Amino acid sequence: MAKILVLFAHPLLEKSRVHSKLAAAAKKVKGVTFHDLYEEYPDFDIDVNEEKELLLAHDIIVLQHPFYWYSAPPIIKQWLDLVLEYGWAYGRGGVALTGKFVLQVVSAGGKQELYSPEGRNRFTFRQFLTPFEQSFRLCHMEYLSPYVIHGTHRLSITEIAEVAAGYAQLLTALQTGQIQPEQLAGENYIDGVKGLIALNNSLHEQ
Repeated sequence: MAKILVLFAHPLLEKSRVHSKLAAAAKKVKGVTFHDLYEEYPDFDIDVNEEKELLLAHDIIVLQHPFYWYSAPPIIKQWLDLVLEYGWAYGRGGVALTGKFVLQVVSAGGKQELYSPEGRNRFTFRQFLTPFEQSFRLCHMEYLSPYVIHGTHRLSITEIAEVAAGYAQLLTALQTGQIQPEQLAGENYIDGVKGLIALNNSLHEQ
């Protein structure tokens, strides 16, 4: 049974339509540790040793957050800067996280077609996440295809509930071994709106 740590970051969770539901769904998955960075560190004073212990105790690290200005909320940058230390996570002797898996679960208001060379945002979604991918790869971690939920401003209440249920199913499948983390690698990214059924179909076609 894989041990999953969800590192969650949303500075305005009380106003969130999507992540409030995603967070609630993740918390209900047995065997998943849900860690709300803004709730734990409202002053950004991150306990580095505690965060390291959490990372060491889990196999799959899920980084869940909204897409802010083509990146992530600021506490994630603070977390990366402080926790992934030279000599521990990377660099000479920095092998503590070797072989662990990282999955980014990201929401974006814009539709998928906006993230392309021809679209308004000019680059693909995966290209915008390259700094995260390279940071984790530098730490000898396996970066999985990100799980992206597009068009969040236009999703209905029913659609949001379906997305949250699909997210919980994905976490459950990873935790129980129904889906192996390696199966989520190689794709540009996974469309979270299409749900676990589409994901399973894609995996069976591989």
